[in-house]
Amino acid sequence: MTDLTPNSTFLIAGIVFITIAVIGQSKLGFIEINPGCFGRFLALFIGISSLLYALGLLNLSGGTFDLLRTSLTEQIKQSISSINELLQGS
Repeated sequence: MTDLTPNSTFLIAGIVFITIAVIGQSKLGFIEINPGCFGRFLALFIGISSLLYALGLLNLSGGTFDLLRTSLTEQIKQSISSINELLQGS
């Protein structure tokens, strides 16, 4: 058998969690899966996150995180200033 890389591990985990989210309550042989509403939502979130990480779309480094944070703070400041201008102009 080949080596199990982190990408393939996250890919398999994502598929399993999305399957649990879609199927929901089922009985597979001696295993019974009954996640409930919150469990299905959580499985969907974990599954999508795992698939995105496996595809490399969620692989954020520290530098990327800092860039994203500064960009968001600048956009929030611009939005607040434009909202203030709208309110003062009315």
